[in-house]
Amino acid sequence: MSHVSQSPRAVDHLVLPVVDLDTARQRLTRLGFTVAADATHPFGTRNACVFFANDTYLEPLAVGSREDCLEAARTGNVFVARDLAYQFRRGEGLSAVVVKTSDAEADHARFVAEGLSGGEMLGFSRQFRFPDGRAAEAAFKLAFAADLRSPDFFAFSCERVNPLPVDRGALQVHANAAACLSRIVLSEHNPSDFQYLLEAVLDQRDVTAHSFGLSIKCANATVDVLTPDGLSAHYGLAAPVTERGLLGAAVVVVSHDLGVTARCLAANGIAYQTIGARLVVAPQPGQGVAYAFEESK
Repeated sequence: MSHVSQSPRAVDHLVLPVVDLDTARQRLTRLGFTVAADATHPFGTRNACVFFANDTYLEPLAVGSREDCLEAARTGNVFVARDLAYQFRRGEGLSAVVVKTSDAEADHARFVAEGLSGGEMLGFSRQFRFPDGRAAEAAFKLAFAADLRSPDFFAFSCERVNPLPVDRGALQVHANAAACLSRIVLSEHNPSDFQYLLEAVLDQRDVTAHSFGLSIKCANATVDVLTPDGLSAHYGLAAPVTERGLLGAAVVVVSHDLGVTARCLAANGIAYQTIGARLVVAPQPGQGVAYAFEESK
């Protein structure tokens, strides 16, 4: 199947499995983020999202009804099946990068043709409630991509069939001065082994290779795949010594003012390291992966 990319895809959101949504809410609030009200999917999972001004968001995802989740996975719901598998193997972390699309069905056909399909498409709708009490129903279509060599990471494109209102107001104002999602950091001993998967999902063939891995620029963020040495050098983090496959390692957020970010973290008793020009918070329960803050350039 021929496919001509006009421009790289924009990141829509990141999926962050958590054991307990209340713990995640408390932890993210202490990190200085404004967390949206809990929302329930029709197949048993629940989330409490963090929204940014560049139309991206973080999706801490927990099991709400185990019975509904198990039934959904049994009947072919890829989203739930991958989440249950991730939580069984790892508990918490970053399991998926999600990109925006205007045609999930075309993406699914392309993933199938290129041998990258992660399973059958998923369509669903759910209600979203704003802090002022307003409610809206959002509908989505998802097309999945995966590599069997990487059981703890996948990707999908998300078509917002019935988008939520664009102005999320107070949900995008954060006490830690967070402005937008900047980088998604993955780890792997040989990053180029998974370059093709990421190129296909991000619709970006322009890849920057360097001594610590590779970087792929999306329309609104960058995906970095770093070796263990690169993860240590850039973020002070340790990667699994022997495991192979892509693993979520860190979420990097642009701050309006790192001084404000540092004061917010300190006031809330959050320990962090200064690594180069970044403030890095190591993984903790309810957080899953490291969070790093950097000023815009």
